[in-house]
Amino acid sequence: MIEILLTPHVEQYFILAFILLGIGLFGMMVRKNLITILMSLELALNSVNIAFVGIDRLNHLIDGEIFALFTIALAAAEAAVGLGIILSLFRLRKAENVNEIIDLKG
Repeated sequence: MIEILLTPHVEQYFILAFILLGIGLFGMMVRKNLITILMSLELALNSVNIAFVGIDRLNHLIDGEIFALFTIALAAAEAAVGLGIILSLFRLRKAENVNEIIDLKG
């Protein structure tokens, strides 16, 4: 009985994925700080991972989990490159907001 209550249904995976995607997209559109935008992007990528796992649970295959692991590795590389670019911009120009970056030339 407890196992039935603790096992999430496929619809719950997709609902959680859409909620996280909405929060991530909202954070990318509203925030001006580059690190916050990068964190919102990571949240949106994690929502895609949850959707992959939901599709995997729907079809009873392992492909969704493999795609999720690949996406996690890709997100880690993206976060490392993004943080490196943000840190170099902050060190050179003291720019941490998007509006300050848009004004950079050359």
